[in-house]
Amino acid sequence: QLQLVESGGGSVQPGGSLRLSCAASGGTLYSNSIAWFRQAPGKEREEVVCISVNGDRANWLESVKGRFTIDRNNAIHAVYLQMNNLRPEDTAIYSCAARSSSWCSGPLTLWGKGTPVTVSS
Repeated sequence: QLQLVESGGGSVQPGGSLRLSCAASGGTLYSNSIAWFRQAPGKEREEVVCISVNGDRANWLESVKGRFTIDRNNAIHAVYLQMNNLRPEDTAIYSCAARSSSWCSGPLTLWGKGTPVTVSS
C-alpha cells in the first residue's frame, strides 16, 4: 500500500536551487527513516543524506554538506531535500528510500521512482 513519490526535479543553472519532495502515498512514515540517494549517468548510486524519525541527520555525502538540507514533516508524511548552490556534478536522478528502522542504518525496503536533476549552463 505504501508508496514513495518524488517531485521537484528539473533543470537549473549552476548556483541555483531546487527543493525536492518525497511524499508517502497510501501509508505513513511514522516508523521509517528516509534517505535521499542519487545516481549520475555511468556512476554508482550514492546516499546523499538520511533523516531519522526523530529528526537526526546521518550518512551525509561530503560533497553536499553545507549546500543541502534535509527536513521531514511527519504530520503530512513528507520529506524534503533543499539543494542550494547546485553544481554540474550534482546532475543525477534523485530517489528517496525508506528503511524499516526509525534510524539511519539497515536495509532499504522501499524506493520511489526518482526525479531527475540537471545542472548546466
